[in-house]
Amino acid sequence: MAIIEGARRAARLIPPAFPLSATVAVNPYLGHTNEGLAQTGARLARAGGLRVTQPRAAFRTAFAEGRLTRADLLAALDLCPGQTLTELEGALHTDTPDPEPLPTVADLAAQVSGIDWPEIVAARIGAWASGYFDQGQALWPAPQGRSAYDAWRAFASHDLTPEIMGLRGFCNLVADAPDTASFALLRAADQLGLGADGAESAVHRWLIELGGWAQVARWKLWQAELDGQSDDTVTDLLALRMIWDAALLAQYHDQIGADWALVIAEHAQPVVPSRQLELDATLQLALELAHQRDLVSTLSEPAPVKALAGPTLQAVFCIDVRSERYRRALESCDCGIQTLGFAGFFGLPLAHRPLDACAHEAHLPVLLKPALCTSPDTDARTSHVAQITARAWRAWGRFKLAAVSSFAFVEATGPLYLAKIIRDSLGLHGRTTPEPVPQIAGLDLAQRVDLAAKVLHAMGLTKDFAPVVLLVGHGAHVTNNPHQSALQCGACGGHSGEVSARALAGLLNDPQLRLQLAQRGIVIPADTRFMGALHDTTADSVTLYDPLGPNSAEIRAWLDQASALARAERAKTLPRAGDQGGNLPARALDWAETRPEWGLAGCAAFLAAPRDVSRGRDLGARAFLHEYDWQRDDGFATLELILTAPVVVASWISLQYYGSVTAPQAFGAGNKLLHNVVGGFGVFEGNGHAPRTGLAWQSVHDGVRAHHVPLRLSVIVRAPVGAISDILDRHAQLRALFDNGWLHLIQMDDAGQLAQRYHGGGWRALPTP
Repeated sequence: MAIIEGARRAARLIPPAFPLSATVAVNPYLGHTNEGLAQTGARLARAGGLRVTQPRAAFRTAFAEGRLTRADLLAALDLCPGQTLTELEGALHTDTPDPEPLPTVADLAAQVSGIDWPEIVAARIGAWASGYFDQGQALWPAPQGRSAYDAWRAFASHDLTPEIMGLRGFCNLVADAPDTASFALLRAADQLGLGADGAESAVHRWLIELGGWAQVARWKLWQAELDGQSDDTVTDLLALRMIWDAALLAQYHDQIGADWALVIAEHAQPVVPSRQLELDATLQLALELAHQRDLVSTLSEPAPVKALAGPTLQAVFCIDVRSERYRRALESCDCGIQTLGFAGFFGLPLAHRPLDACAHEAHLPVLLKPALCTSPDTDARTSHVAQITARAWRAWGRFKLAAVSSFAFVEATGPLYLAKIIRDSLGLHGRTTPEPVPQIAGLDLAQRVDLAAKVLHAMGLTKDFAPVVLLVGHGAHVTNNPHQSALQCGACGGHSGEVSARALAGLLNDPQLRLQLAQRGIVIPADTRFMGALHDTTADSVTLYDPLGPNSAEIRAWLDQASALARAERAKTLPRAGDQGGNLPARALDWAETRPEWGLAGCAAFLAAPRDVSRGRDLGARAFLHEYDWQRDDGFATLELILTAPVVVASWISLQYYGSVTAPQAFGAGNKLLHNVVGGFGVFEGNGHAPRTGLAWQSVHDGVRAHHVPLRLSVIVRAPVGAISDILDRHAQLRALFDNGWLHLIQMDDAGQLAQRYHGGGWRALPTP
């Protein structure tokens, strides 16, 4: 059973891969948060030949350009004793080769046979798995109801390809395999000579090689555990992969048996980072300290003109880094405009059923479970007609793509689509009609009041309300992009924030609810109106879902002016975007555009503080901005919520971008020009055999250099040190992120200065800028 336990530990090292319908950022180092960067680097180098930092040339370039200085190296050495400046400067100018993973049996068999067994194994597993995991794309889906292991045995025991390629008796071997994956795994381990000491390391190697399939299986386990259940799909995949290697070892034992024994012995050795990996980790830290130095400089600049005491307009945006640019632009339009930052699901853990759907979608962070249901505010007849229409369009789409009817469809109706093709190519898409206002179901007045009060307190919006308060979710309108949901709101589970924003606006506009809120000290003026809105991050435009009041022309003018300013700034970073960004909306609808926007590329900081700390300061659309005033936070409950939810989600985003740059072969989605959607849950790159996960290369690289500089997130919190420490003490997993360097934690004092750094389990003062 020690081997089974080792396999389960290795499975936890694999990050989950969410389906395309609700792609959200996932920390690819999720299973490594209890160890540091260098230790993780040693583990991933052995299992997958992966780096955990950029090559040394990237640090060298940063040093030559002045983004990294000797002072930053010295600051990093102060936090990493045991290394010297001479060593670090020598490492800066010395390249290291890419790591080589320990070979599998398939790798060794390929060397002695001349047959590409790793490719054959991947192809046959991919041919079966793409049907087994299908989510509705396949026209002839694989039979359901079986475990992955059972389904694979039924497939592999009749698949003659391995035997045709030279693996004798493989079909019979599979047919005679144990009936359960656990017993099959144990038998294969015995045949491979794998002991308990090397089990976790060897299993990690096989799972890394399975690539996206292992991550899809890990997602199934993730979903099951949210419901208090379990799932064995990862174990099933591992068992079938080990059966392949056991069969290959049996056939080629005389040629590779001794070499495989050495590999097994190496797996049994403890994972220890080399000196070069430790130096790489220190260089990475130095680069992150350089960014923090820039943050100190920006936040220490003289404060610009503050907002008026009585705001004329308030707008609550998602904390998404793309909102920082738009918020700065909007506030520059008038000193009476106040913006706030809050997680884009607006504190509503919603399961929403769209008008044309039968099932609910989770509009909340994937760390949480839905607790509320919404549906469009419409009558049953309208909903029934919409569902019938949607199903008819789905049936029509399947007819167009079916194996036989697709040919007849093109010949009979293809010419009729010429106008549509031309219209879409020119970006002349018609406007889509928004759904009716979503309504939160199942709550009485007292429960709605509790919910509203909790959200307003967490948002820091309990007094001094403006006549109009915009609740601005965000989404991305793009075309021909299988990863479209990755550009939507991560806090809304890979959907746009429209539903959450409109649902909260409807809740807060209820006169009866406001009367009850007033008894709790939250007095919303009778003339204050909450409005749901949507920030389209590809066009930097804001859609309002309700008519404005008397000052509608002024507010619309402010929004349009802010959109123009944001587009002009963003155009400087996008290839072929023009000087003022006037073509950004058209780029979003261009079928051939690989970079309609940069998403959250560049994200590097999280700031939980009042807006006055950052108002008017250019943070380069690289910071998550969360409104927080500790003096209004009774018992620091809001701070605890921020650190355990939005900060963790932001770390997933940051580390997904980090891994997509530093280890794109495992944690990146490859070249999006070659993407082929498979099963509705992922993409193959070209004729690959396993889904590619993470971010496409075009999302992090401009074709010449990396647009995203991989940095671990710097979390800056304006709150007393004692309160922050108490929260860390109560949440071991959160503390591990900071203790092991996956996040940086800096305390800001009440004067707005970065005062103390959390490092190594304690606090140390930062030098005064």
